[in-house]
Amino acid sequence: MRLFDAHCHLDFMSNMDEVARDAAADGLHVLATTVTPQGYLRARDALAGLPNVSVAVGAHPWWVADGRLSPADVRAAADLAGTARYVGEVGMDFSPRHVPERSRDAQRAALRLVCEAAAAGSDPAHPTVMSIHSVRSAGEVLGILSQTGCLERCRCVFHWFSGSSDELHAAVVAGCWFSVNPMMPRTRRGREYARQVPLRRLLTETDLPPGEDVPFSAAQIEDALRECLAGIARARSCDAGELAQAVCDNAVRLLS
Repeated sequence: MRLFDAHCHLDFMSNMDEVARDAAADGLHVLATTVTPQGYLRARDALAGLPNVSVAVGAHPWWVADGRLSPADVRAAADLAGTARYVGEVGMDFSPRHVPERSRDAQRAALRLVCEAAAAGSDPAHPTVMSIHSVRSAGEVLGILSQTGCLERCRCVFHWFSGSSDELHAAVVAGCWFSVNPMMPRTRRGREYARQVPLRRLLTETDLPPGEDVPFSAAQIEDALRECLAGIARARSCDAGELAQAVCDNAVRLLS
């Protein structure tokens, strides 16, 4: 493993098989997050046998909020989360830019259902890995992770963390991991969070591609990860190459 992408939507790529194979040849490991149980099943089957790809079952809060994910779909995602090793993208989003306020209860219920299943199905020898969305909801998300047993039984990774500094501190104390993408070091808050996260719980991500059903390439993923590493290295005043190795070491621990 040369590079690790902790949050990438391979199933959004019209040529995901090609991208995954090219990534394997280039030493790039990907945690392929999905947004629906149907997307998870398609990606899981299409990418089976590729040792550099770990496919996660998702129930994205945007899809929950606007009804693209029905209650039956959420239950299906929870059923899969009870047996899957990887879960994500799941979480909550309380930003009025993306979701209506009236959807908050549905988001809470969906996340709780998935988290209960993930915690119940997590193997202590190989804990379930979760990639978590938490826009304007980090405190509540952390509470649900705690109440359902995920903090204790799973490895919880906050994707693109944007909560308050107090919420970041609480998540660090709770033992959570954090994946940083190239967008974060472009802002003052993002740089500070990238600096504060404990090195042993720091991961890189891309959150690519920018749209659905688009062609993409492993080279574009690698370019984004290189940009991300450079930004984090500047924020932490460290060497980007050494940081890349530390992130790979972290990824091995996360996935082992």
